[in-house]
Amino acid sequence: MSNELNLLELIVGASIPVKIVMGLLLAASIASWFVIFRKRTVLNRALDEAEAFEQRFWSGTEMATLFKEVSHSGDPVGMAGIFEAGFREFARQRQRKFADPRTTVEGAQHAMRAAVIREVDRLEQNLEMLATVGSASPYVGLFGTVWGIMIAFHGLANVREATIAMVAPGITEALIATAMGLFAAIPAVIAYNRYQNKVERINNRYETFQDEFSTLLQRQAHSADVG
Repeated sequence: MSNELNLLELIVGASIPVKIVMGLLLAASIASWFVIFRKRTVLNRALDEAEAFEQRFWSGTEMATLFKEVSHSGDPVGMAGIFEAGFREFARQRQRKFADPRTTVEGAQHAMRAAVIREVDRLEQNLEMLATVGSASPYVGLFGTVWGIMIAFHGLANVREATIAMVAPGITEALIATAMGLFAAIPAVIAYNRYQNKVERINNRYETFQDEFSTLLQRQAHSADVG
């Protein structure tokens, strides 16, 4: 218990620059943990929604019926939003006189690519903050360490006989800044790498669905043209 109290006293008694560094690192750590928990929920929901929509899509439901369901559900996101954007453009192109099947499918593909980009951008939102915290926090903590050690040794300038006990508190407070930098950086780096990998997996899933849906639209366009 006394060690914890001494640690708190060292933080409270630290120099103003070191306190500022510790405050910045604490704020960065809190912000990164907020993003970590929130992004975990967003990405897990995106995977669950993609799984549910794929099952619904390949269950044999007519695309026109599925399009009405998705459109009436509000603002579709994820794989449902990609489907909605592609089928909407496909239907719009087919309403044109002398619609060319190739142009119709290309229009739907372009709409789906734009939807995929929007969805991936939404999933990657705030991930750059984790990367920034993970890369910058150790250097910020190192700055606090250097400053604290400099202050500790500067205090020995007018002392004839220096001892470890005289510089130990200042060095300890400096090392606390390093520890806080690592405490903020390590979870942010781990979360960033994990979430970036998960976003890539979701993106691959979106692109696979886009290719499969494009093939179905191409068949439908050509069959209607032949008919």
